[in-house]
Amino acid sequence: MFNRTSLQAAAALASISLLAGCGLLSEDDADGEGKIIVGTTSAPSTLDPAAAWDGSWELYRNVFQTLLSFPTGSTTPQPDAADCKFTDASSKVFQCELKDGLTFSDGGKLDAQAVKHSIDRIRKINAKGGPNGLLGSLDRIAVNGEATIVFHLKEPDATFPYILATPAMSIVSPEKYPEDELREDGKITGSGPYVLDAYEEGVKAELSKNPHYKGFADRKNNGVTIRYFETSETMVAALKKKEIDATYRGLTAEEVVDLREKKPANEGLQLVESTGADIRYLVFNPKDPAAGKVAVRKAIAQVVDREALVAKVYQGTAEPLYSMVPKGIAGHTTEFFDRYGEPDVDKAKKLLRDAGVETPVKLTFWYTTDRYGSATAPEFAELKRQLDASGLFEVTLQGKPWKEFQAGYQKGEYPVFGRGWFPDFPDPDNFIAPFVGKENVLSTPYERPEITEQLLPLSRRESDRGAVSKEFEKAQEILGNDVRLLPLWQGKLYVAAKEEIAGGERALDPQTVMQMWELHRQTAW
Repeated sequence: MFNRTSLQAAAALASISLLAGCGLLSEDDADGEGKIIVGTTSAPSTLDPAAAWDGSWELYRNVFQTLLSFPTGSTTPQPDAADCKFTDASSKVFQCELKDGLTFSDGGKLDAQAVKHSIDRIRKINAKGGPNGLLGSLDRIAVNGEATIVFHLKEPDATFPYILATPAMSIVSPEKYPEDELREDGKITGSGPYVLDAYEEGVKAELSKNPHYKGFADRKNNGVTIRYFETSETMVAALKKKEIDATYRGLTAEEVVDLREKKPANEGLQLVESTGADIRYLVFNPKDPAAGKVAVRKAIAQVVDREALVAKVYQGTAEPLYSMVPKGIAGHTTEFFDRYGEPDVDKAKKLLRDAGVETPVKLTFWYTTDRYGSATAPEFAELKRQLDASGLFEVTLQGKPWKEFQAGYQKGEYPVFGRGWFPDFPDPDNFIAPFVGKENVLSTPYERPEITEQLLPLSRRESDRGAVSKEFEKAQEILGNDVRLLPLWQGKLYVAAKEEIAGGERALDPQTVMQMWELHRQTAW
């Protein structure tokens, strides 16, 4: 599934100390006493795994189990709740054997029927914006006794083990999660490293050790409090006041630059940097009178200056992206640069003129105000500046909180909107497949049979993921010509923490999800 070499690079983390003369953190831990308090700007959209294909996975990874998972340092899925393998030569039958003695946090039995129930309900509920799209290759699930689960696939799919390792495939209790509707009582019953003791939507989640847990996670703390902040400004202020121990997701470029400096306010803090595979991009609604015209989309692609965008807004914490498949992932190309070159207003003007499009083209760009950090608003302001300055466009900006924003684009209300993507797994398939097809993660149908019926199925026959470049290069050519999606930039990930908090360099798994159990307090330097 993964390109093994690139994943190792993507998973490499470098710790940057903000204190002069400090060495590496000691491995000695004071028994993880006290809870670790982690701040983030990415609150769950739902507590039910059947409905989330987003940052909610951050919480899921820590309270649920999956059949397979990604322990720190792994480049391929490893056993979690089960040992699994393909049992045929064509990669169409995948069998898992559950480990002995697994139970849910309430003491209920975790058996093969519970696994089948957990995944079948994803497909039956088929929640809008949910993870059902990940299961397109699954035909049916069979169980044999209490411990054996057999997944029968419609066609060969070498990526299936990696899909099972995503938090979307979290195993839930059949007694607490209905088969045909979402659980909505604000509680969680899983079998992961932690138990959700209390939850205040948009405020905090209180986690403590799950006494029934049997899995790979070596919990180095006694529990975690996750605090949700509306802005990165308030989150960083809380860190500097020592009200929280660490932050993850949402730091702006200015804040990263500030945290690197040896200021009095930064005393006792450290910054851990990860090469990220997260991307930002624009989505165009084909049903909109203006955005539905390919000439308009191509003209926007011809005008947008990514270099200026990342320099002004992200200050070295991101880099321009010219393909939906980012650097470090097998099959990456620079399709949008190769096709459109440097920003050129005259070329954009000709595109519109040849298509008979009157200018200025009026468009509304929508973005979420509380999902991807405080830099999102300045980013869209810069996009508006660039497009308006061309004289070819007149852009209006609209921002909404994530839940309202999500509801709007799912209903097809937005002509153009911005989204971010943190990979389910670092494979080119995961940067193309989720966005195409009648039902996709964007709720904006994008039917391209050449991709969905030819290129993706062909690539999924190949277990060596480094050998699928041709298929994905062709897919990127199609995306570049259609411009239904416009890649903007590829980011880096940062964990800012108190100096006594260790484990930040091990906390991010290959899916860029934080494994809270790696964080712990140090008493020695």
